[in-house]
Amino acid sequence: MTPHPDNLMKALCPEMLATDLADYLVRKGVPFRETHHISGACVRLAEEKKVSIDTLTLEQLQGIDSRFEADVMNVWDYEVSVERKSSIGGTSKKTVLDQIEKCIAFARTL
Repeated sequence: MTPHPDNLMKALCPEMLATDLADYLVRKGVPFRETHHISGACVRLAEEKKVSIDTLTLEQLQGIDSRFEADVMNVWDYEVSVERKSSIGGTSKKTVLDQIEKCIAFARTL
């Protein structure tokens, strides 16, 4: 299997990061059961305005929930999103490389 980075980048869309928007508020101390609905409201607003979610302004986001702060705009970074998921089975580079190493080690035992 050969990854094609250009094609992978073309397949990305900001709406993929809606859960990261919810996770942002969790890091601010808001329960996930609440942030899930807040994130959904942000997606809905973007759809109503016919814009990509990452183009919503801080003011628009704060209109949905006042706990959004200026640093929320950092949520729209795909690489940061991937690297943040570093638990077992996660998407961070280190985690994926660890998984590959374990698969190769297992394959050698066959």
